[in-house]
Amino acid sequence: MPRQVFEFQSPDRFVVGTIGMPGERTFFLQARSGNQVTSVVVEKQQVIVLAERLDQLLDEVRDTRSPDVPIPDTGSESDAQPLDVPLIEEFRVGAMALGWDEATSRVVVEAHAVAEDDTGVPDIADDDADGTDTLRVWLTPSYARSFAARAQIVAGAGRPPCPFCTQPLDPAGHVCPRANGYRRRS
Repeated sequence: MPRQVFEFQSPDRFVVGTIGMPGERTFFLQARSGNQVTSVVVEKQQVIVLAERLDQLLDEVRDTRSPDVPIPDTGSESDAQPLDVPLIEEFRVGAMALGWDEATSRVVVEAHAVAEDDTGVPDIADDDADGTDTLRVWLTPSYARSFAARAQIVAGAGRPPCPFCTQPLDPAGHVCPRANGYRRRS
């Protein structure tokens, strides 16, 4: 089957969202432009890293490469709405890429599907017919900051950590390795 590239040059919306209860959540990246909605499944850790790297990229661009482009410290857009429905998973993300497009002064976010064979991850903005399905989204610096802020909130909204071992606390109970009754004798 030929590769699909879901491209959003100026999305109306690009967000991270979840479905499910804490501890059993499925994370999605979702882009919308008009009636076109694309949703892909990502891991929580991918969301956390994407948010961190977006902020780092924008800081680097502001400090070194594009002093003429206004890069805000925080995003001006706020989106606390749930994911758009119907929620149809296009693919599960295996690799992600992030870049800065000097020509448009926009951040490029790419999410590539898990490769089923030895097909490598395509180069950023590569539309070659070979390769994995790709979600490509172009964001203004302000929107990228807003996306990163929401991503951090969504990823951090799961189960609270145990104060002793920092593992997530389950509503049904928690077996803490640090509070199991074992104590060293001096």
